[in-house]
Amino acid sequence: MASGAVHDRLILWTSPVVAGVTWQVTGGGHLPLLVTGGYVFSGLMFSGDLDIPSRQWQRWGLCKVFWIPYQKCLKHRSIWSHGLIVGTLGRLIYVGLGLGILLAVGLGISVWRGEPWPVELWVRQYVTLYKTELFAVVVGLELGAWNHSVSDWVSSALKKWRT
Repeated sequence: MASGAVHDRLILWTSPVVAGVTWQVTGGGHLPLLVTGGYVFSGLMFSGDLDIPSRQWQRWGLCKVFWIPYQKCLKHRSIWSHGLIVGTLGRLIYVGLGLGILLAVGLGISVWRGEPWPVELWVRQYVTLYKTELFAVVVGLELGAWNHSVSDWVSSALKKWRT
């Protein structure tokens, strides 16, 4: 399994390639920035190694406590944390649940105070207006996860082959 430092270097070294390929595929504009930003964020902050006390987990600072239930529920390097598509989707769902809880608390406070809180309308409009941009970020997150998982698999295979 590759070390945290190796994962970081791989993400940073390959991000120009991701940016260049995305630029070619999309014809430029803001989408390459969103894909590459998602890719770097995924590698440095949102990787499969959030299931253990890793570099990525440490980078969350005080917010790292948010990931403790995630760590307790998942075995390290399981398909649910390191699986292609499944791992990223699981982390996005986990974050979505956390945000949903915060939104529910905010809505409860708003209702209790008798104030309107149009956050549902705002979220729906945002997702509708920026679905291409959201898709670009998710593609970047998944590419970063692939970088992480594939480098783990290659590293493990090389270690087995050498012994």
